[in-house]
Amino acid sequence: MTGSSTEGIKTALHPVSDLATAKEVYVALLGIEPQTDGDYYVGFDAEGQHIGLVPGGGPQGMTSPVAYWHVFDIEAKLAQVTAAGATVNEPAHDVGGGRFVATIIDPDGNVLGLLQDQEELERKGGAS
Repeated sequence: MTGSSTEGIKTALHPVSDLATAKEVYVALLGIEPQTDGDYYVGFDAEGQHIGLVPGGGPQGMTSPVAYWHVFDIEAKLAQVTAAGATVNEPAHDVGGGRFVATIIDPDGNVLGLLQDQEELERKGGAS
């Protein structure tokens, strides 16, 4: 994405009430087994997209799917979007492996996710 300060939406998390049943549906949909398969989270990497299943909406209390925009600098992007009128719903925090996430609420009440993956940035030469 030349000129963009994001890499686009690459991650979507879905709250689920029955993780085992949801996993089977997504295996059938995507045609692959999950790359992460735990009691707390099931994640699939399919064609450049990461699809995550979050039992009970996780600690963040998700009630609907959240699309995550991959960004180069999560703190800078939070500053930009809040200056433009969004509010921080979930501040940036490390979820492990050099990955930081945050959620914001746009002026219409939509929850949007931001994700900074340090390992991915280093592979692409975007960070040291």
